[in-house]
Amino acid sequence: MFERMAELAIRRSRLVLVVAAVIVALMGVLGAGAFGKLLGGGFDDPASPSSRARNVIDEKLGGETNLVLLVRATDGRIDAPAARRDGESLIADLKKEPDLENVVSYWDTESPDLRSEDGREALVLARVKGHDAQQQENAKGVIDDYAGTYEDTLTVKAGGSAGVSHEMGPQTEKDLVLAETIAVPLILLLLLVVFGTVVSALLPLAVALIAIVGVFAELYVVGGVTDVSIFAINLTTALGLGLGVDYALLMISRFREQLAAGASVEDAVRRTMSTAGRTVAFSAATVAAALAALMVFPQYFLRSFGYSGVGVVVIAALASLFVMPALLNVLGHRVNKGRMPWAKRARTGTPAPAPGIRTSVWGRLARTAMRRPALTALPVLAVLLLAASPLLGITFGTADERVLPEDAESREVSVSLRENFRGNDAAALRVVIDENVNRAPLASYAARLSGLDGVARVETSTGTYADGRTGPGNPALGRPTAQQLNVVSTLTPKSDAAKDLVGKVRATAPPAGTHPLVGGGDAELVDSNDSIAGRLPLAVGLIVVTTFMLLFLFTGSVVQPLRALVLNAVSLGATIGVMTWIFQDGNLSGVLGFTAQPMETSMTVLMFCVAFGLSMDYEVFVTSRIKELHDLGEDNESAVTGGLGHTGGIVSAAAALIAVSFFAFGTAEISFMQLFGLGSGLAILIDAVAVRGILVPAAMRLLGRSAWYAPGPLRRFHARFGLSEDGPVPAAQQVAAKV
Repeated sequence: MFERMAELAIRRSRLVLVVAAVIVALMGVLGAGAFGKLLGGGFDDPASPSSRARNVIDEKLGGETNLVLLVRATDGRIDAPAARRDGESLIADLKKEPDLENVVSYWDTESPDLRSEDGREALVLARVKGHDAQQQENAKGVIDDYAGTYEDTLTVKAGGSAGVSHEMGPQTEKDLVLAETIAVPLILLLLLVVFGTVVSALLPLAVALIAIVGVFAELYVVGGVTDVSIFAINLTTALGLGLGVDYALLMISRFREQLAAGASVEDAVRRTMSTAGRTVAFSAATVAAALAALMVFPQYFLRSFGYSGVGVVVIAALASLFVMPALLNVLGHRVNKGRMPWAKRARTGTPAPAPGIRTSVWGRLARTAMRRPALTALPVLAVLLLAASPLLGITFGTADERVLPEDAESREVSVSLRENFRGNDAAALRVVIDENVNRAPLASYAARLSGLDGVARVETSTGTYADGRTGPGNPALGRPTAQQLNVVSTLTPKSDAAKDLVGKVRATAPPAGTHPLVGGGDAELVDSNDSIAGRLPLAVGLIVVTTFMLLFLFTGSVVQPLRALVLNAVSLGATIGVMTWIFQDGNLSGVLGFTAQPMETSMTVLMFCVAFGLSMDYEVFVTSRIKELHDLGEDNESAVTGGLGHTGGIVSAAAALIAVSFFAFGTAEISFMQLFGLGSGLAILIDAVAVRGILVPAAMRLLGRSAWYAPGPLRRFHARFGLSEDGPVPAAQQVAAKV
């Protein structure tokens, strides 16, 4: 297969490049509209009780409040004549807005719960009309028009879910631009150091550009069919840069090596495709398999990363397997043009090592690890297990306004609601009964709910219940076919106590013959965690099975996949443990500028899948060369030391390059993107240095010949269906393979 692809690149190089240019141009036109198709949110399971409760509220009860306006008197109390006059004027204007409905305010109701305890602030609650992208656009118009100073006597700040989404979108775009501004120049500089020539350094960026443009086009198309999270863009750029550079690095390194060994340009392309091309194909398959597992989750936030992740892997691999060999064939020996002053080894065709790293160091390190496996591996394992120890205290949450900077307007609104108002209406549990309920059973149910620990009051259409007292109700909470009860608590939203209250509310006996649904932020957190926990075994099982099958097809061994899975589990445990220590426990919060909170469930799952896939990326890089030497007759020690000695510099350089693209997101203002970027970058470095450099050779030494074991039937299966290198290997190239 790879031989035929090489012949296409050799015989039709320019045609391949012209077709590729046309396709990239078309993808660029489509991709330009991607941002307009993407949405915020997506953290909830649409089939969960909380999501179903929200649907009933939207369909039968006029819609859930999603916009909270915090109105503050610039001078004095909110009840002062001037402030009251302008407040009433503000409400009149808001009620005329065609994109708003269910506008309720302190000035309408005189409810003390909508006025702050110090009397200087009041709340306006409303629902922004529309769904998905249209709702976001409507919220933007309203917030832009009313947030800020109103009539000189009032200041208005926007919060609620609409306010958070309004700020997250632009912040995501800013974070993306900043990350790319940092990552691209650093990656180019590292490529110049690694390759030592200008032409070779620019080629990987071409593959990365194709991958990124292609996935932007994919997201535009997919976003027109289903919901796609705007945060998928971040993964697209990080993975596009990283994998595009990684795959191209491997291809170019092998091509230059073959030229240095005396092969013709055509033979160098053929050998590059049958070795590095094969490695890229298998590597892409393992990464795509890990990311495809994200599609089993019902939350479109996670599914979106599956769409974009698989897309960027496939497009980066296709560009490397079709466009890159055509470029190498056209360039030939000119791939070494533009030699940099420090590239003393450029004339040999071997890429210059990364800063401070000599390729032979990895061979010597591997030899040491194989001769003293316990002495070298045990300290590394001890450090990794220590790094994983914070997992013993890990807790999970969902994204809220706290992921934004402290000076974000929607976050300031949330803080004021929590600290200055009696009970947080915006964070109330929404209990929905999707049928008609008589007044007496409804009142009895509300009274029982109001007696639960932590409940400040329960609002219904017929009355408000608190501490055994009954006050006026809110008729808007009732319809002939449905009833809504707002359970307002004094508990900190998303705390353990708040989550426990969800269970208590759901366990409270409802009116006979009814089946209430409990929604609201805390209920959504509980349901989201339960949903992800329920699908996680399936996702992990798919990753393990597909990875095992692919590595078996790649190596012909059943031991190698098991060894890879165990070492990956150790490195991932260490990575997530360190992220827990930082982001949950609050260490380095002052440096990175985030607020400590439970690990965001969806982002932790995403980081696991991405880091697992990229770890397998380097597993394939290293194992491919070890197997190549093993198949040429080398003994186990020579194959491992030779393979690592030859690929160690490439893997370390590739890891540094892709880590840069992820670490750049450490500058993000949204904290869970910091978590994702820093965690993924750290996982890559741990894998490339500790696992590939020390634990792999130590494990191979302990396994000995059994490292390549497979039962007879599976050996025959691999001989028939396993993907092997094609074509004869010229003598000069056999020598190069052993270098």
